[in-house]
Amino acid sequence: MTDVPDQRIRRVRESDVDAVVGLVHELAAYERAPQECELTADQLRDALFRPSPAVFGHVAEVGGQVVGCALWFLNFSTWRGTHGIYLEDLYVQPEHRGAGLGKALLTALAEECVRHGYSRLEWSVLDWNAPSIGFYRSLGAVPMDEWTVFRLADDPLAALGGGLSATRG
Repeated sequence: MTDVPDQRIRRVRESDVDAVVGLVHELAAYERAPQECELTADQLRDALFRPSPAVFGHVAEVGGQVVGCALWFLNFSTWRGTHGIYLEDLYVQPEHRGAGLGKALLTALAEECVRHGYSRLEWSVLDWNAPSIGFYRSLGAVPMDEWTVFRLADDPLAALGGGLSATRG
């Protein structure tokens, strides 16, 4: 933790939603899957600012412009008996990389963990994303190589759920 918080990092505000949605779409393009990103401003606004939100966010702001974001939610470790943070998206626009914004966003999430007694900060990274993997390792993060992520979505999710309407994600 730092003694002085990075003034470029703050919690997401409702007025940031359009910019954050744009960043998420930029991330999807960077991850070579722009066609899979269906997030709308209305969806994100509802998720972040409903009475009991299940999604949270921080933004990186430079010169009054949102140039990076971290979107996250709480998970729970039954083995540790505590909550943790799962980082869904971390993105900084290419022209602002190298200025410490990614580290500052992760630091803000680590501070959330420490402040609330959460035991883990976890996320996924694509195997081919060597720059991000190197960055994460430089912070002391370790890959969970012995675990495989599984996902059930779309038609298989609907089929398992008894044919009820399923949403993408």
